[in-house]
Amino acid sequence: MTGAEIPEEYLAGYAQCLTEACATGRRLTRDELEAQRSRGEQAAEAGFGLRALVRALLSAAEGVRPGLRSAQAEHLLEAVGQAVDAFAEGHERAQRLAIRQEEAARREFIDDLLYGRSDLGRLAERAERFGLLLSHAHTVAVAQGPEPYADGYPVSRQIEAALATRFGSRRILLTTKDDRLICIAPGDESDVVTYFAKLAYAATDGGRVGIGRSHPGAGGVVHSYEEALGALDLAERMDLDEPVLHAADLLVYPVLARDRQAMTDLVDSALGPLNQARGGAQPLIDTLTAYFDSGCVAAEAARRLALSVRAMTYRLERIHTLTGYDPGDPTHRYTLQTAVIGARLLGWPGEEV
Repeated sequence: MTGAEIPEEYLAGYAQCLTEACATGRRLTRDELEAQRSRGEQAAEAGFGLRALVRALLSAAEGVRPGLRSAQAEHLLEAVGQAVDAFAEGHERAQRLAIRQEEAARREFIDDLLYGRSDLGRLAERAERFGLLLSHAHTVAVAQGPEPYADGYPVSRQIEAALATRFGSRRILLTTKDDRLICIAPGDESDVVTYFAKLAYAATDGGRVGIGRSHPGAGGVVHSYEEALGALDLAERMDLDEPVLHAADLLVYPVLARDRQAMTDLVDSALGPLNQARGGAQPLIDTLTAYFDSGCVAAEAARRLALSVRAMTYRLERIHTLTGYDPGDPTHRYTLQTAVIGARLLGWPGEEV
């Protein structure tokens, strides 16, 4: 935009201000400077760029020069500098306010979206402004690391830039919530959340990423977000090692935990007798966990626990003796493995069940 395109209303009083200041060689008064700041704010709010505005101010100053005497003209540059500084200050002030308002609106939208608040129709309208079409299905991935993360942090900017470079104009929203990084992507573009998980794992120095399932509508975003959080919570409770956890792969755990009383009864009945062992139940629970995780191969389980195969076999026999369940028997094995999963979900034996 050229200086000629700047409306006169943003230059009103400017030439007179310069002329009067040059007439006596004085500095611009407080009122004159505030008037320039005010016009700078108004111009910014109207969408005029600062470079075009400065060109217009300089052009107007050139129009003042011919009417000044030689001594007065020497003061023009100083007066113009004061006026332009004030004008730019007002313009920047308006820009900062607009940015803060935009950030506040974005944060309010994110909160409403992830908590399922606000009228769905209104939420859908606001979503388009931030690049989402809530009539479509979406998948939410949540990353957490050893440090808290917020909008504008280096990690957030790094990942956002990488996503933009790779996926261009795809409808992706990257944000933060409760010190975690969040990626909301179209439900049919799994490559987006997969790449986000890879970036987040690397950028958060070995953090962990939970990925919800794809669900349609505004409520689907909330559902997928809650599934991603649930996957992270489950990984912590179950001490799972995987850096990326898909909620779809963990559905059995919520099913098992749904009837807490039944699970408590199973744990108490099947594993309670292990409390009679020297050293308590925990070493034998760890033995069963390693045994099941290694595909019920005693030698591999022994290696994981840094035990001899003989010591491992003794522990399995001790479990059989105390509980009446033989880990090597397919029927007994299912009961024991379910009870071990339940114990980890309930925090047993570290907590009362």
